[in-house]
Amino acid sequence: MKKTLGATVLLGASALALTACGGGSGGDEGVVDYWLWDANQLPAYQQCADDFNASQEDVTVKVTQTGWDDYWSKITNGMAAGTAPDVFTDHLSKYPDFVKTEQLLSLDELDADTSIYNDGLADLWVGQDGSRYGLPKDWDTVALFYNKEMVADAGLTQEDMASLDWNPDDGGSYEKVIARLTVDENGVRGDEAGFDKDNVAVYGLGLNGSGEGMGQTEWSFLTATLGWTHTDQNPWGTHYNYDQPEFQETFEWWASLAEKGYMPPLETTIGASMADNFGAGKNAINTNGSWMIGQYAGYEGIDLGIAPTPVGPSGERASMFNGLADSIWAGTENPEGSLAWVEYLASTACQDVVAGHAVVFPAITSSSELAAQAFAEKGVDVSAFTTHIDDGTTFLFPIAENAAKVVGIMKPASDAVLTGDSPASSFDDANDQVNALFE
Repeated sequence: MKKTLGATVLLGASALALTACGGGSGGDEGVVDYWLWDANQLPAYQQCADDFNASQEDVTVKVTQTGWDDYWSKITNGMAAGTAPDVFTDHLSKYPDFVKTEQLLSLDELDADTSIYNDGLADLWVGQDGSRYGLPKDWDTVALFYNKEMVADAGLTQEDMASLDWNPDDGGSYEKVIARLTVDENGVRGDEAGFDKDNVAVYGLGLNGSGEGMGQTEWSFLTATLGWTHTDQNPWGTHYNYDQPEFQETFEWWASLAEKGYMPPLETTIGASMADNFGAGKNAINTNGSWMIGQYAGYEGIDLGIAPTPVGPSGERASMFNGLADSIWAGTENPEGSLAWVEYLASTACQDVVAGHAVVFPAITSSSELAAQAFAEKGVDVSAFTTHIDDGTTFLFPIAENAAKVVGIMKPASDAVLTGDSPASSFDDANDQVNALFE
């Protein structure tokens, strides 16, 4: 099948929606079940489905949104039971193992023009066998969301936030600002005498978790400025580097923020939302991804600022570069309709719609530019995210097999160091366990 399916789709009409507990198409003739996890993106993709369905006589797309915590267990259980969705939003940390277990359909028949996407995105979804298993839908980088009012009250400026620097020895101006923005219950700041680290009202830096060995939004933008990489090569690395001093020194510094009272203790974040805590005024800075722009910009009473990641010892900023894609389950009973839908999802017809909703940056270069305009029209300056693309300071999300097993080892190891129960040197043992997976 060459690039013809979906190329003549028209616009209009309405799609049906499944409940979050739905399975695959179950043999329903002409039905393509499509799953995604981000509720913020659901309206945009429902509109894409409506437009696609209006053009089709024999294919109907049904859209299901399920939260991240349940999404992957339902996908994998559905694959085992023969009830997985026909098409689903896929992640770079998941698809290698799906390919390994032959759960994904090759998209090579589409003969897609990958030159329309931002550089490097399409390459991420080519497996070690040379076949394509996903067509790009969006991209993301990391930046610092901050509370402008809190920054001003601390005597800091937006220029200060835009020119932060960092090093693992004393934290640079990044740590100084985090300390300054931390305020205890008595109104004493983290950089003032008498600060009570055990009774903090506002933390300078929010905490989402320990990073589980990936640290996409937590610490990877720091380790990268020391030249550290997760694996020996990317993609398809087979040796991890958690035993290297650049990683351990960075993590140790980052964990020290919690010990100093500048960042919440890990145990207080279980079941909590870092973003919602920011919206409630409980922390001043959140390091997070561009897919969260809409949520942060939507908090009432918060004058939002967005700053780029700090400049590290390399003399540059850094950000992990991640890109989602849409994949097809190998067990689909409607491969032709699924291919047509995936092709439409990866087209300007759909990605321009996504851009107009100003939630994420679409993968297609021209659609990404439209998204930046849509954000600007909403009064949101997204240059802190796009600067990494413009300046070439991105590094790829580590793509490797055994991702779930790596997380299973690295999450408890990272949690233990973050809570102070283990020293950073304990990552040596965790690293040996991770690398044993590839022997």
